[in-house]
Amino acid sequence: AQKVTQDQSDIISQVGQSVIFNCQYGIGWFTYYYSIYWYKQLPRGQMTPLIHQNSEHGNAGYGRYSVNFQKAYKSISLTISALQLEDSAKYFCGLRELSSKRTVTKEVHSA
Repeated sequence: AQKVTQDQSDIISQVGQSVIFNCQYGIGWFTYYYSIYWYKQLPRGQMTPLIHQNSEHGNAGYGRYSVNFQKAYKSISLTISALQLEDSAKYFCGLRELSSKRTVTKEVHSA
């Protein structure tokens, strides 16, 4: 089963600095292709997607957002650089399984 865990503590920083959010995840035994998404929750509750990381690709980056993806450790972090006032929000990671191996067992009986 998929599972994500984030640091729960608040992070305090200043405009112009950088901040890092960490996320650990778990995937099913047969999952081999997945994406991890980072979202920003706006004050009214709406979730805005920021960036996503494909399990088969190198570290993603988009504008001021970048990730450090450690597949072997099932860990991913989001870095926001050059902080702005509008970056003040809650941030969440989520995982989506895209493909998984399915084992098929065939029984053969002799007469």
